[in-house]
Order: sequence, then C-alpha cells, then structure tokens
Amino acid sequence: MSKTKTEWYFIVNPRAGSGKTMSEWVPAEHLLEQKGVAYITAMTDHQKHAITLAREAAAAGYRRIAAVGGDGSLHEVLGGICSWCDETGTPPEEFYLAVVPIGSGNDWIKSCKVPDSVPEVIEMIARESFGRMDVVRATSRDGRVTYMANGCGIGFDSHVCERVNRQKERGRRGKMIYLNALRYTIFHLKPIRIAVQADGEAVFSGEAYSLAAGNGAWSGGGMRQAPLAVNDDGQLDYMIVPKSKLRLLVKEIPRLFSGTVHESSLIAYGKCRSLRIAPLDEASADIIEYDGEVEGRLPLVLEATGAQINVLKG
Repeated sequence: MSKTKTEWYFIVNPRAGSGKTMSEWVPAEHLLEQKGVAYITAMTDHQKHAITLAREAAAAGYRRIAAVGGDGSLHEVLGGICSWCDETGTPPEEFYLAVVPIGSGNDWIKSCKVPDSVPEVIEMIARESFGRMDVVRATSRDGRVTYMANGCGIGFDSHVCERVNRQKERGRRGKMIYLNALRYTIFHLKPIRIAVQADGEAVFSGEAYSLAAGNGAWSGGGMRQAPLAVNDDGQLDYMIVPKSKLRLLVKEIPRLFSGTVHESSLIAYGKCRSLRIAPLDEASADIIEYDGEVEGRLPLVLEATGAQINVLKG
C-alpha cells in the first residue's frame, strides 16, 4: 500500500473555460506557493482522462485531489476517486476534494457556497475550509456505473444538456447557449414513458417530459431543478414533469430560476435514498446526463450510498 501523501494533487483541464484555463491557473500556482500549500499538477489531454488521473493519484497515496475546470472536470475526478474506493474498499471519507472553478459550467460550487473566484478558492484550500458531501452512485443500462456530484436528468434535462455540449464543441460560450437550448428543446422534445420508484415505492408511471435528480440544488447555468436539495443530508431530491399541455408548462419555466419548481401543481417532487427509473418501452430508453455530461441510457438506479467525501465548502 502506498504511503499517504499530504500534497494536493491538482488535475488541470487545459480546455475548460473556453481555453482560458492556463492564463488563470499559472497565477493560481503562484498563490498556492505564497500560501505554503504543497502541490503537484497533472494535465489532462483527452476526455475522461481526469478519471484515470484521479484513480492513479488515489492509488499513489494522494488524499487531497482537486479538479481545475468546470462541473465536467469535477464529475470525472469524483468518478475516479469513488470508483477506486469501491474497488479497494477504501472509505471515501479519507479524501478531500476541491474544484478551482475555471469552466463554463460552475453549478456545483453554488450548492457548496464556494465563490466563483480562483484567488478566493485558493484561500479556502489553504485554510482547509471543508465539509461533507454524500456519495451518490448511478448504475445505468448494461451495468454502467458513474458517480454524481451535483445532479442528473433524463428527457428534457438530458436533451438540453446534449444540445448545450454540441454548442460548446462549436466554440460557443455564455449563458445564452443554455437559454437557446432550453427554448429549442421545449418545442422539439417528445415525452418518454417511464416508471419511477423512490425507496422501493412507485411514485410515477406514464408519460413524462423530464426527470431530474439532485444532490445539489443548482444546474444548467443557474436553474434550480431540485431547489430543496442538500448535499450532505443522505438523500436525493427528484423532480418529475409529467406530460401536460405545453402552454401550461411554458408558464412554469420561471420557477426553474426562482427556486419554486417544487411548488408547481404540474410537478411531482420528493426526497429519497434510492431512485429507480425504468423505460416502459425501448423508445423511452433515454439518454442520461450527470453534472452536465451525457453518459449512458435508461434504466437507471441512483443511490445515496451512505458514504461521504470531504469537499470544499464555504
């Protein structure tokens, strides 16, 4: 077994934040040195590389690991740590996870009250401002396993995400890409037929436009699909949008931004430790997004494992 290391292991995504990462990361390194924070840096060079780097870091004895990028970078680093913990039987509680927010999507930090400021985040790391976050495991079609830091969704949610990511690949950035994807998806998405169980009890069966589950409250560049979610309460929040008249649903969109979606009579909202979503036909085996990344298809089992990991918190 490798000796536990005290240095921070920073996994840097140089493509995050429209390529601005390096211009912000170099000054961040100087700040770390000024604060007396011992660290090493590893650079990703392809998609999913952060998962491998995080696993290798954990195996080498690093217990303080940070993602330098956005929500997607954090998602990969968390996945690498938690998958290694599952395989080795190591408690996730041994790890400290941080994110230096240099990315186009920084929703996770809002739930943890972490400022969208690199110097302020470096200061938080230096003074060890940490709290706990629930570890949420997701198992989808063909046994595919991933881990969710902030939230996931199917239907409307996953298709908005897919469209946003396509725009990012074309070099587009900014909040307007989320709004444009939102508008487009509203008028083009068809409902899917799903059955949902929360803690083993049936809570929905039929046609739905969307289902979102949250460990944190924020998603999609400022929306709150799970506004009551708390990421250290041992539970998941879920929000189901059953099929309804489109003109009625459109009127409810402002609730996504005001944090009142759970008050809508058109929405099913609840809390649970485990959530099972099964498609009722093959056409409804929809794509799934986790923390802004599209991965896998239904069916899906989400579970708050009972384990927690130390994360940067304000």
